[in-house]
Amino acid sequence: MTRVLLIRHGETDSLGQFLAGRTSGIQLNEDGRRHVNKLRESLRGYEELAAVVSSPMERTTETAEILAYARGLDIEIDSRFNEFDFGEWTGKTFAELSRHALWGEYNRYRSIHRAPGGESLIEVQGRAWKGVQAMSNGFPDATVVIVSHADVIRSVLMLALGMPLDNLLRLDIPPASVSEISVGMGEPIVHRIGSF
Repeated sequence: MTRVLLIRHGETDSLGQFLAGRTSGIQLNEDGRRHVNKLRESLRGYEELAAVVSSPMERTTETAEILAYARGLDIEIDSRFNEFDFGEWTGKTFAELSRHALWGEYNRYRSIHRAPGGESLIEVQGRAWKGVQAMSNGFPDATVVIVSHADVIRSVLMLALGMPLDNLLRLDIPPASVSEISVGMGEPIVHRIGSF
């Protein structure tokens, strides 16, 4: 079985302000870097990491570089773990989004709605799960780190747990947190969700 550490990027100034999505140029803030450095120390319990893989967004690559540097590893960029494409909603404040009826429906029923001009959750889950399977096939019986985004990580966990996609927001995935699963022969096993 491959142990997969699903790590959400560290905190940014956009957190809680607007729907960042695939907006470029968003980097970790001071608290975010501090929390990722603390996370790096907590990962010392894992004797060997075979790979550190990241979404292509700056906030994830910055997080991945901090984690990989401590182990002398290079990071691999994999677009299967990229942020959700929120289409026309990208960059909108949550106050702006709350005025749209579709935003409420979207958050209640993620299984049947998509962001205008963006991806559906099932598409996100499909691409992310294929990435997890590729890590399992490429690094059997090893531990790998995947640095990604809250909804991408939630979608992988929902599949591993056999939970309906409409329950996505029941999982708390804070910045610089770790969720851990084992993937390989048989059913995936979830070891922890959104912990520090």
